[in-house]
Amino acid sequence: MRKPIRKAILPVAGLGTRFLPATKAVPKEMLTVVDRPVVQHVVDEARAAGIEHIVFVTGRNKAVIEDHFDRQFELERTLQERGKLKELEQLDRDTPKAGTTSFTRQQLPLGLGHAVWCARDIIGDEPFALLLPDMLHMAKDGKGCLASMVEAYDETGGNVLAVYEVPEDQAFQYGIVGTGAVHGKAHAITQMVEKPKPGTAPSNLAISGRYILQPTIFDLLAKQGQGAGGEIQLTDSMLKLKESEPFYAVTFDGAIYDCGSKIGFLMANVAYALSRPDIEDEFRVALGQVLERK
Repeated sequence: MRKPIRKAILPVAGLGTRFLPATKAVPKEMLTVVDRPVVQHVVDEARAAGIEHIVFVTGRNKAVIEDHFDRQFELERTLQERGKLKELEQLDRDTPKAGTTSFTRQQLPLGLGHAVWCARDIIGDEPFALLLPDMLHMAKDGKGCLASMVEAYDETGGNVLAVYEVPEDQAFQYGIVGTGAVHGKAHAITQMVEKPKPGTAPSNLAISGRYILQPTIFDLLAKQGQGAGGEIQLTDSMLKLKESEPFYAVTFDGAIYDCGSKIGFLMANVAYALSRPDIEDEFRVALGQVLERK
């Protein structure tokens, strides 16, 4: 009987240099898309998929992330006294229950593979989800990306990656997979190439920053040498793992916003604002006024 996906890793140790000077004092993961930090959107996706325990891999100057997911008794008492019960209920929904989050440090900037390895003792010997907090996934059908992946995993087991279609002439900018046989809602992955040379990509399916991985990846990461950019690359260990374990791809049906880039972050704010019934109409008018001035 295969083990369920109970735990998720969120690597949040990045410096956010593309958003300086804003990220000099505020972690990039705490920049807001509408009224919720980027990292809160990703945690919401994980919890909607049934994740019970989230492991944040942090770095220096990231304590505000831990504070955000903690109780704030003074704020709660003030909201209670002022009768702001709706806001109080929202805080309660957003705050994880005691014992359902862990924080560990990635003390050196040695890449995504190293960040995942830093969570090994907390994850233990069970499969886990990995969500890159820069990438926001807005599904067309309302079902979160990770929830769809968990459904596929329940059928296939193994390792599952979310992928999405990118323009063929831009495939060299991404981690690309080649796919084969259909397995329910997933396709078997036959190839994985990190930033293939132009014209050599096996497909236009890019890895979207959502993974379900078996714990055997930790042993490979422990032995993995530094790769591109002098970092320990997760892709290198996944390629090694693929020699002994199956990998499957689930194509995400929706929009993906890379909030690690300025344009992606701005697009996410517009898209999420337009999806909110409480502000959509007013925002459309305001956005139209801005565009008219241009």
